[in-house]
Amino acid sequence: NNHEPERVRKLLLHKREIKRLIGKTREKGYSLIPLRLYFRGGKVKVELALARGKKKHDKREAIKRREEDRELRRIMRKKF
Repeated sequence: NNHEPERVRKLLLHKREIKRLIGKTREKGYSLIPLRLYFRGGKVKVELALARGKKKHDKREAIKRREEDRELRRIMRKKF
């Protein structure tokens, strides 16, 4: 069997699009995120997004909110 599932695949984009994505991902705080992966006519297609990470204070806020929600759910469970 000559099938190599882990091989490198080409991106079907224009050179300037690839350069733009590479440039943005090298900037501080940007990441390339695969949103969807699907098959179309024997080919695999990927929807990509360029996203910026959260700042430290935003992360702390999100963690605090998550812990408060968890605590509230725990209290509600004890009541019933």
